[in-house]
Amino acid sequence: MLKISMEKRRAIWGFLFVLPALLLFSLFNFYPIINAFVTSLYKKELLSLDLPKFVGARNYVRLPQSEDFWNSVQATLKFALGTFVPMVVISLLLAAFIVSRKRFQRLFQMIYYSPAIMQSAVAALVWLIIFDPRSIANQIMNLVLNTKGVDYKWLVNENMLVLSTIIVYFWKYVGYFTVLFIAGIASIPREIHEAARIDGASGIQDFWFITLPLLKPTTTLVSITAMIQCLRTFSTQYLFVQAGASVKPIEVITLRIYNTAIRDRDIGKASAMSIMLFAIIMLLTLLQLKFSRSEEVQY
Repeated sequence: MLKISMEKRRAIWGFLFVLPALLLFSLFNFYPIINAFVTSLYKKELLSLDLPKFVGARNYVRLPQSEDFWNSVQATLKFALGTFVPMVVISLLLAAFIVSRKRFQRLFQMIYYSPAIMQSAVAALVWLIIFDPRSIANQIMNLVLNTKGVDYKWLVNENMLVLSTIIVYFWKYVGYFTVLFIAGIASIPREIHEAARIDGASGIQDFWFITLPLLKPTTTLVSITAMIQCLRTFSTQYLFVQAGASVKPIEVITLRIYNTAIRDRDIGKASAMSIMLFAIIMLLTLLQLKFSRSEEVQY
């Protein structure tokens, strides 16, 4: 009885300690979601003194009829697919490379991670300078492709514009996910790798048959986080548009939500789009968890 009483006391004290964090999390996460859903059921104009008009699901019905909405879906898919897969794969390879080094591991981690601590707006501004026709992006492309004086129109051509936003996002976050993979690799006991080497496994076999399977929890975490980051991208596209780039190729869903709310002053429709984006992210996250679910990893 005393043991149960102590367990209950610990549970109560634990709940009391986490209660402030739960309240703050609910206030700044759950309340905005609920408020956005309620707002999506009304026709509400920004800065208007008129009372919102209840329209039910009309805002949701209007979305598939909007050409701008489908363009934003297409732009988001292009960006997400072009960023998500390379970022996960290359961050894993970079992590394996860094862990295999006997020297300068900390230096490599610091170099790769340093862009992640930079504000998204600052990163976009830096790359806007790089993508300037007179800057080094064209010079590097001319050197690699053995051309001379060619302007690749990074901020004008639609495909190059999409590619430029992908490059910015990849450069900023690949180091962050590399560090996560390094932490996952470091958690695998050395004895397993030593046993594999004694059995005659090569470095590639050790990585493919031991490291990769045991990294499944970390890979799931990185995949979900990277997917959410890609679907929520906003700052890069917004600043590129503000710098004069064409809106249509890079008007991702978040930028369309912003334009609908601020430029078109349609808060109800913008809220409906935000709820749909939230639902898509939740659905993809659940699917990813379901397909990656396996027996608990045991060392």
